[in-house]
Amino acid sequence: QVELVESGGGLVQPGGSLRLSCAATENIFSDSYMAWHRQAPGKQREFVASMAPIGATYYGDSVKGRFTISRDNAKKTMYLEMTSLNPEDTAVYYCFVANSPSRSWGQGIQVTVSS
Repeated sequence: QVELVESGGGLVQPGGSLRLSCAATENIFSDSYMAWHRQAPGKQREFVASMAPIGATYYGDSVKGRFTISRDNAKKTMYLEMTSLNPEDTAVYYCFVANSPSRSWGQGIQVTVSS
């Protein structure tokens, strides 16, 4: 039962940057699939980024070139670096880790992009 704790969210101006962190209770990232999803008010949850155990990364079309997913196994933490943020990026962001058969979601953290 891996617990994920997110941090780093908040308010940022358009064009700004923010880094989200997702800390795990166990060092599982080296063998796990991990991802970030987000959900804006009135919208369905949207895939943002993922990293496979071998390190291959994937990004949703709306964030390609602006967001970067990474991990630090020693710190048991995964990250989402966000740059060139737009108001459309405003959402609750959720980290996700899968290590079959276990699947864990973070509690969600608010990111608001506004002047």
